[in-house]
Amino acid sequence: MNPLSRSELIDALAQLVGSAQVLTEARDLAPYFTDWRKQYSANAECVVRPANTGEVSRVVELCANQDIGIVPQGGNTGLCGGSVPTGMRREVVVSLSRLNRIREVDPLNNTITVEAGCVLAAVQTAAEGAMRFFPLSLAAEGSCQIGGNLSTNAGGVNVLRFGNTREQALGLEVVLPDGRVWNGLRGLRKDNTGYDLKQLFIGAEGSLGIITAAVLKLYPKPEASATAWIALNSPREAVGLLASLRGQLGDRLVAFELVSRRCLEAVLVHARGSSDPLGDVHPWYVLAEFADCGSADALRANLERVLVGCAESAALRDAALAHSAAQARALWRIRESIPEAQFSNVKHDISVPVSRLPEFIERSDAALERRFPGVTPYTFGHIGDGNLHYNVGMPDAAATAALIARRSEVNAVVYEVVDALGGSISAEHGLGQLKREEILAHKSALELEMMRAIKRALDPRQVMNPGKVL
Repeated sequence: MNPLSRSELIDALAQLVGSAQVLTEARDLAPYFTDWRKQYSANAECVVRPANTGEVSRVVELCANQDIGIVPQGGNTGLCGGSVPTGMRREVVVSLSRLNRIREVDPLNNTITVEAGCVLAAVQTAAEGAMRFFPLSLAAEGSCQIGGNLSTNAGGVNVLRFGNTREQALGLEVVLPDGRVWNGLRGLRKDNTGYDLKQLFIGAEGSLGIITAAVLKLYPKPEASATAWIALNSPREAVGLLASLRGQLGDRLVAFELVSRRCLEAVLVHARGSSDPLGDVHPWYVLAEFADCGSADALRANLERVLVGCAESAALRDAALAHSAAQARALWRIRESIPEAQFSNVKHDISVPVSRLPEFIERSDAALERRFPGVTPYTFGHIGDGNLHYNVGMPDAAATAALIARRSEVNAVVYEVVDALGGSISAEHGLGQLKREEILAHKSALELEMMRAIKRALDPRQVMNPGKVL
């Protein structure tokens, strides 16, 4: 087949999805070609916005036959450049935003079937409408899409109790790199009939196929919730408190987020209307969320009893319980504002065993100070599941810019500690373009060989999201 020119390709795509859904003007293309952090930007032939799985299939088949790279894109809220073009070859961005239907809610099976372009908040709302709960929750939930969440195996704040996105998926519908459609939309919790194929596509960042729909787990809607802001001396105390709270309250503990004083101060400067929940200055904090299907009064009384006991044993310095939904939202707004409050610095999304998190912070802080005197780490994240966002700047903007220019040196220091503690250099954000080369130093040759074998088997033409992951 002779290669199509750009104009011929655009005409062919327009025949498949309609001319209005093939974007070619610079002003329309810009939001699709640049990632959220504005680290990566490259041009592609066009943006295609199919309306259903059949249209996605035909678009993929056309592009694959033309040896044109296919860049699947959801809400484009990723942090590693995984959903934008690389500019390394001819590429087409395939936006899934029009695949936004809730196909089915099955309260008796506790499942919801949704298309990939559904915004996460819309999935949560649909679950609530059926008196059920969908637990995936993250700061970008008002704009990120479920296909992207699945493709990156997103984490969020409720992983402690419910697990990553991978644990929420029972079945998938996927357009393969040659355009064929695999229908694996099964709402089964038990299916022991060979390889669990859906797991290949979850966390693959669109490099093996395009997720177009999913069957997701739902849970009973909690009747009661409580939110606590807790002051501590150190991350080591936070890990000890986590063990104590889980031991006394069990699965009522839903989220457990670590926040350094430096992160809180950044939010107080950045976020209008924010305030220090405790007033007095403390070096570290934890934002903890609790939920139960029983009485709100009983949950609160039980939590107060446990926190008082922890304070009496010096396991915490101070604590404040939210007395209303508005107060709880204000506490969570602090946590959700941290990424934008310290937007420009060298960012890390790492995980280590929970028990070794304090050691990671201590060793990384000390090693960075030796290498870059005056360094200012912004440390926060999901300490309950071992995932920290460990971001590194300097006291002023000019020095921070200079540090960012030496990002590879900063990464080397941090990742050396991660490796020593048996951790991962990407806990929930994926690899994308940002860590595509870096991961070669942190996975074994055998792991990489197996990953490449899977890629070759499913995508022999190497058209799916080229230049990402591998």
